[in-house]
Amino acid sequence: MKLRYKVALGFLIFLMVATSSLVVILGYTADCGPAPAVSAESELMKAVVYRCYGSPDVLEFTDVAKPTPADDEVLIKIAAAAVNPLDWHFMRGSPYFIRLGSGLGAPKNTRLGVDFAGTVAAVGKNVTRFKPGDEVFGGGNGAFAEYITVREDRALVLKPANITFEQAASVPIAAITALQALRDLGKIEPGQKVLINGASGGVGTFAVQIAKAFGAEVTGVCSTRNVEMVRSIGADHVVDYTKEDYTRSGKHYDLIIDNVGNHSLSANRRILTPKGIMVIVGGPKGNWLGPVMGPIKALMYSPFVGQDFVMVLARLRTQDLAFLSDLMQEGKLTPVIDRRYRLSEVAAAIRYSEEGHARGKIVIEFK
Repeated sequence: MKLRYKVALGFLIFLMVATSSLVVILGYTADCGPAPAVSAESELMKAVVYRCYGSPDVLEFTDVAKPTPADDEVLIKIAAAAVNPLDWHFMRGSPYFIRLGSGLGAPKNTRLGVDFAGTVAAVGKNVTRFKPGDEVFGGGNGAFAEYITVREDRALVLKPANITFEQAASVPIAAITALQALRDLGKIEPGQKVLINGASGGVGTFAVQIAKAFGAEVTGVCSTRNVEMVRSIGADHVVDYTKEDYTRSGKHYDLIIDNVGNHSLSANRRILTPKGIMVIVGGPKGNWLGPVMGPIKALMYSPFVGQDFVMVLARLRTQDLAFLSDLMQEGKLTPVIDRRYRLSEVAAAIRYSEEGHARGKIVIEFK
């Protein structure tokens, strides 16, 4: 056998072994370990933790040490939090590639929850933007707990007086995703025709209202039971997907925000204007690629057509939270809340979120 064939064969065998090893490593799920000991001197609080990947059954409502703010941090007593698909993706460690960051076999960080709203309980000595008693909302790790610490320079802003804690807690991830999809990637402009596929969900209800705030003509796609709700939050037109396929309507749009991923890229391209943009937000579930399969296809597809197909990877930014806060103060953005659960019921809330039928946001109340 010639040398080059031996080298090629050796490389192929190496690649197969490496791929198989990666599959085994990423797919391995360890058993739940014992709860770490809490110092007798620690002040305790209630929180939701998970020490292994799995279904909502792995979540535990228990006592943990109450955090103390560092010099540049704010301690917040949480009044409300919100559930996002991000929470159950990390809970399950799925798609598996996220375990490269969250932990192989078991989660490195045992706390869940990002979106929250509450009252500043204490501040570090270097903090100048906030003071005890301020009502705030934002994002931080471990929001399914009675208290959280967040750095002053991270995603944290004052809560508008005309918005409840529950409404404010609904905003961070979902509304910022909608805003960045429409404004930063979608390049939305007044008068454009915008279609929101999945207009009744968390991101979708915000996208409809934000698109209207930018002066667009908005079409929302949802099921029969959500038609009136989507119309009530400002959609100019509503398509009931159980009765009509929006990709075969003959209408064209400058911008499509796809929260569902239930139509092919070529079908969506059919209804985009020649220079239109499609922003992919969500997609089907799956242990390996799952919701990123759509963006991968878009990356391969976009260079060969006139339209742009892109995905959104939202970043929690203070300036975006401030922008959304202003919209709420002006009455142009009102969070839609579907169901409310208590902190001890986070497992049930996440189980409902996984079903994929929430109308707006799922909120955790602290009462």
